[in-house]
Amino acid sequence: MAEIQHRTIAVNGINMHIAEAGEGPMVLLLHGFPECWYSWRHQLAALSEAGYHVVAPDQRGYGLTDAPDPVEDYDIIHLTDDAAGVVKALGEEKAVIVGHDWGSGVAWNGALLHPETFHAVITMSVPYSGRAQSEPVASMRKLFGEDFYIVRFQTPGVADAEMGADVRATMKTTLIGASAQRLPDLETMSGPEAFQRAAEAPLPAWLSEADLDTFVESFEKSGFTGGINWYRNIDRNWALTPQLAGANVEQPTLFFIGRKDLEFLTAGPGIEAMKASVPNLRDVVWLEDCGHWTQQEKADDVNAGMITFLNEVCG
Repeated sequence: MAEIQHRTIAVNGINMHIAEAGEGPMVLLLHGFPECWYSWRHQLAALSEAGYHVVAPDQRGYGLTDAPDPVEDYDIIHLTDDAAGVVKALGEEKAVIVGHDWGSGVAWNGALLHPETFHAVITMSVPYSGRAQSEPVASMRKLFGEDFYIVRFQTPGVADAEMGADVRATMKTTLIGASAQRLPDLETMSGPEAFQRAAEAPLPAWLSEADLDTFVESFEKSGFTGGINWYRNIDRNWALTPQLAGANVEQPTLFFIGRKDLEFLTAGPGIEAMKASVPNLRDVVWLEDCGHWTQQEKADDVNAGMITFLNEVCG
């Protein structure tokens, strides 16, 4: 098995921690919130063994990567420039860009803003929806109210402090709560009640105590502000990218989604719409008994699908 190596590289004005393994065509793996490079542990092993140079960074604001203070430093231009910068910093000309959750947002936009660098796309959980017609946060507030998590995240410091007060409880609640094994009543709870309920629950088979420890250690180091700042740029991202209105993702693309992913409640209708805007969408892979943590919950299925696709687009 290829050994996972860790190092820090200079990218787009910050120091970025990466985990990497293998040799061959480059595959860039971008995690979501609240995660880190470790979310791709299974893919680092499998894809490197299949003949690929696999790179999983802690993205801007996460883990061992720098977390700049200005909120504006987390907009989509910075994030996609980071992704392209990793490829260049490692001496490569192109890569397949892979994203999960927020990483999917970076992957979709990276494909549009850096098509010369990213020649194929794999995304998970979040389908391509194109540029909204108006400022997204106002629409979310109107549709879902002030308690919707993205709306709540807009207030500086509040969610950061809540999530950081007990990192282990936060991570366990989040990882169980959005998985296929989520507690039936957890979605109706909030605050201490939800934390207590999750703290008492057994971990699902895909998440060991050692895995949880790694996530906890990462966020005890970084805190949650960097990751939440990504959400605080949602309207800014919209304002910065008028040139993407109506843009199609033309690269060969593969999309994964779990049948029990809570995101499916909003993503479901978008999957059919996505097909018109991603004309080279090779497949939509539905993962049975899978929640939001796609590549962790169903690692073998995801690895097999990814390797088949990579062999086609990199061959």
